[in-house]
Amino acid sequence: MRPDPTLLRELVDASPGFGRRAVPAPPSEELLRETEARVGPLPPSYRWWLSAYGHGRAGRAEIATAGPADAYESLTAPWRLDGDRLCFAAEPDCGDAYHFALDGAGEAGAGEYPVVLRDGADGQEYPVAESFAGFLAVRAALLRGLREGPNPSVARLWRSAPGVLLGNGVHVYGPHVLQERNTAFEVSRYAPGWTLVGDDSGGGGLFMRHHGRDRASVHRLGLGAIGGDVAAAGEPVTDDLIGWLRAGAVLRG
Repeated sequence: MRPDPTLLRELVDASPGFGRRAVPAPPSEELLRETEARVGPLPPSYRWWLSAYGHGRAGRAEIATAGPADAYESLTAPWRLDGDRLCFAAEPDCGDAYHFALDGAGEAGAGEYPVVLRDGADGQEYPVAESFAGFLAVRAALLRGLREGPNPSVARLWRSAPGVLLGNGVHVYGPHVLQERNTAFEVSRYAPGWTLVGDDSGGGGLFMRHHGRDRASVHRLGLGAIGGDVAAAGEPVTDDLIGWLRAGAVLRG
């Protein structure tokens, strides 16, 4: 899924544990071209971060900026490019480091790279996200105690984007919204075992199970009618959240 810059800004601004310093003006196109001449094309969502904040961190991970090549915090510092791995964020004191996998194509497409983690203790590499925007969403979820997501389908979405808001009003929440909405509608009380993952902007909620065998099906139910058996009371929508969103998230009725 392509990350929405508006949702991405909302995620960053609402996430505890994120530090950012707004820049008075975005990096010049000349500086960005100089950076790309050294390290290759920059992912669009990372370019967005540089333009919006320039400097910052996600949890303990300090995010590189566009700056002089000899500066430690610059993306063009010589130590950051290691073959087909480009380190864009690192934790202090030899902690974990996060790299763009330049030899891969992120699910978000359009120039995004997958993100991998190199363990600061043993150097092992682990997949993290399908884009820089997904890296921010995953970090925000972990910092909120949501792990990678309430179920595998939402976790997969967050690895690419901080939620989705379509023109027809369908809104699937990012980690900065999901917790608040579930608390507001007391979902854990009235529909234990279910998570409100989004809404249709017309009073209908989109629900998925967060445990059990079926954690792929999405059901729509009025937000004023939340009850224990969501599957029986609601309308089945899809069993493929990502595919449904890509197809425009058409709802009946």
